[in-house]
Amino acid sequence: MALSQDDVAGIADYARIALTPDELAQMTTYMNEAVELLEPIREYDLEGVEPTFHPIGDLSNVMGADVVDDSVRALPIDEALKNAPSAHDRYFRVPSILGDSEEDF
Repeated sequence: MALSQDDVAGIADYARIALTPDELAQMTTYMNEAVELLEPIREYDLEGVEPTFHPIGDLSNVMGADVVDDSVRALPIDEALKNAPSAHDRYFRVPSILGDSEEDF
C-alpha cells in the first residue's frame, strides 16, 4: 500500500513540518521507498506473538537510589570548596543570573 501525497501532507502537518509542493513530492517518494524496505517483515509468521512496546518488557525505574552511601569515600566539603572563588557556608557562591548588581553575588 503506497502512501499518497495527502498521506504525507497529513504526517507533515501532524509533525508541524512545512513542505513546499516540490518537497512534498520528494518526501512522498522517499517515504514510499522506506516502506518498501520494510516489506520483507510482512513475510514473518507472527501468529500468536504479542506486541512489545519496549524491548526490556516490564522493567521500570532502572535508576539507582539517589542516596549518600557513607561506606564510599566522599570528598569532604572543605576540600571541595577550597579552590572556589567564593563560598558561603557549605555552598559555592556564583553570580546571580537574575540581577546585575554586586549584591547579587
